Amino acid sequence: NTIVEYIEHAKNSSEAQFLTGGSYDDSVGFFIEPTTIITTDPHFKTMEEEIFGPVLTIYVYDPSQWNETLELADSTSIYALTGCVFAQDQQIVDEARAALRYSAGNFYINDKPTGAVVGQQPFGGGRASGTNDKAGSMWNLARWVSQRTIKENLDPPKDYRYPFMSDK
Repeated sequence: NTIVEYIEHAKNSSEAQFLTGGSYDDSVGFFIEPTTIITTDPHFKTMEEEIFGPVLTIYVYDPSQWNETLELADSTSIYALTGCVFAQDQQIVDEARAALRYSAGNFYINDKPTGAVVGQQPFGGGRASGTNDKAGSMWNLARWVSQRTIKENLDPPKDYRYPFMSDK
């Protein structure tokens, strides 16, 4: 199981420790305990890859390195499904919104990154997380059709030139 491989990777790393969870059980079905990992490496495997399981990895940044951290968040991963930032300072929110413009298909401010309202909020990831089509939006329809434009002139031209090119 891929999720187990991520957990085992963290267990065997000196750059990570478990805050919660880290166990799994396949004796009846398959259960992975919700797991929280803290790492000292912003490029740790579980920070850069999509896991699709109950595993959260935290990297604590130095507040004096805010701008560098924004750059890191934007450039760390090829994936861009969802992201979020929590802040009370509106300037910080504005800086994050601008710097992380292309870092996630859906971006949440002061809300969990799993907060899409199904049927009401378009959802779709960018980069290697999808085509950013936004399922649930009218733009998603374009993904499933072959658009074309047809022009029919009911008054066919009698000359190859445009009217402004005429001798008159």
